[in-house]
Amino acid sequence: MSEKRVVVVTGASRGIGRAIAAALARPGHDIIVNYHSSPDAAKETAAAVSDRGGSAYLHGFNVSDPESVREAFKRILNDHGRIDVLVNNAGITRDNLVALMKPTEWDEVLDTNLKGAFLCSQAVVRPMMRQRYGRIVNVTSVVGVIGNAGQCNYSAAKAGLLGLTRALARELVSRNITVNAVAPGFIQTDMTLRLPEKTRESLLEQIPAGRYGAPEDVAAAVDFLASDAAGYITGQVIHVNGGMFMG
Repeated sequence: MSEKRVVVVTGASRGIGRAIAAALARPGHDIIVNYHSSPDAAKETAAAVSDRGGSAYLHGFNVSDPESVREAFKRILNDHGRIDVLVNNAGITRDNLVALMKPTEWDEVLDTNLKGAFLCSQAVVRPMMRQRYGRIVNVTSVVGVIGNAGQCNYSAAKAGLLGLTRALARELVSRNITVNAVAPGFIQTDMTLRLPEKTRESLLEQIPAGRYGAPEDVAAAVDFLASDAAGYITGQVIHVNGGMFMG
């Protein structure tokens, strides 16, 4: 992406989302930093974008709420005139065993992680079709491929993202719009740092690389898929997991 681009990154207030926003920042690029409940953290992301020469714009909205998404993307298009890249990164966890899982725990995860990606993608499809250019990158997860006990809701949502990616890629490829996914493995974020040491050691045993990934590892893959260099790649999944899953 050498010329000016307008980039929307959902769930960009911390962790992987923050790293993605920073990686996509360039001089002259407008980076829309979406957050839901962490405005102070989003400001830190904006600072990281500015450090890379990009222009950051904070937009707080709930990706699972259709009206909020419509209004937010209407404002973005009015203010910036176009949207070139959408990164669907927003996600939550509500871990529990199926025998104990509440329907609300299922619904909240599916609504944010899967329906949110659908709503945001739907909001950018027509503008991208009119400009005959676009990049959509969905952040899924290794557990959407291999599953994980206690995360049936999260695994189902992330697996659904893979289907959404491939179907939408077929719909849009003739308009010079690509749709791809990046599937992180265990990444060093605030969430993994809160895990008990014994759990962290057990997880490391599953990673042939012998280390957790960094958010920047994921961001580099997203940056490539969002670039003009990836213009002939669509409907694909890049696994960033240190060898946990090879497929």
